[in-house]
Amino acid sequence: MSTCVFIQIRCKPGTTYKVAEDIALREIHSELYSTSGDYDLLMKLYIPADADVGKYINDHLLDIPGIERSLTTMTFKVF
Repeated sequence: MSTCVFIQIRCKPGTTYKVAEDIALREIHSELYSTSGDYDLLMKLYIPADADVGKYINDHLLDIPGIERSLTTMTFKVF
């Protein structure tokens, strides 16, 4: 079973559309939204069960130019 995480992404000024395009081209996300507030993008991502969450995010997302900061929220099955 994969792990669902939500990642909020803050982009360097003027790079949000380019960052969103680069994420879309990698086809790793389930959903991607532009948001208001402290972060520019909100991404829903399913991480494979056999992958380390932090390493997966570092290797597949955080090397995109223009990403300034991210905040990852992990989810857990309640019932």
